[in-house]
Amino acid sequence: MPRPLHPNAARVADTLIARGHHGLITTQSAPVHTAEQAAAAVRVDIGAIVKSLVFLLDDEPVLVLVSGAHRVSLERTGTRLGGTLVPAPEDLVAEVTGQQLGGVAPLGHPTNLPTYVDSALAGYPELWASGGSLGTLFRTSYTELLRVTAGVDVVVD
Repeated sequence: MPRPLHPNAARVADTLIARGHHGLITTQSAPVHTAEQAAAAVRVDIGAIVKSLVFLLDDEPVLVLVSGAHRVSLERTGTRLGGTLVPAPEDLVAEVTGQQLGGVAPLGHPTNLPTYVDSALAGYPELWASGGSLGTLFRTSYTELLRVTAGVDVVVD
């Protein structure tokens, strides 16, 4: 019998459905704390994994959805976003997303975060993102990710 979804994953599924997505969240049998582990679990290129990272842009929290193949250059990406970009402290990430590091989803948060989506994700027909708790993932596409998160396309490098 399938285990019930973690409450965070259920919230993500509900948010996805409310925004016109199928809302299917998969639970992995092996840990998926990193983009590498997620890519191995769903058998895709690491670039097709969506990392949900919270930063402070001029002291305001923002969400940057990044290809698993990329690292964020704080200086270059901050300049593109029009301010100073620094990693958010872990306690702030938990506060604004309601989710723990390693399991932050692109949506389903208690607050609406301005969201920026790495344009490199457009190069993959199928993307996988965290479902809001460790070990959960959902499948989407770049266009759908932009739509369900109200995200803004940006070059992240």
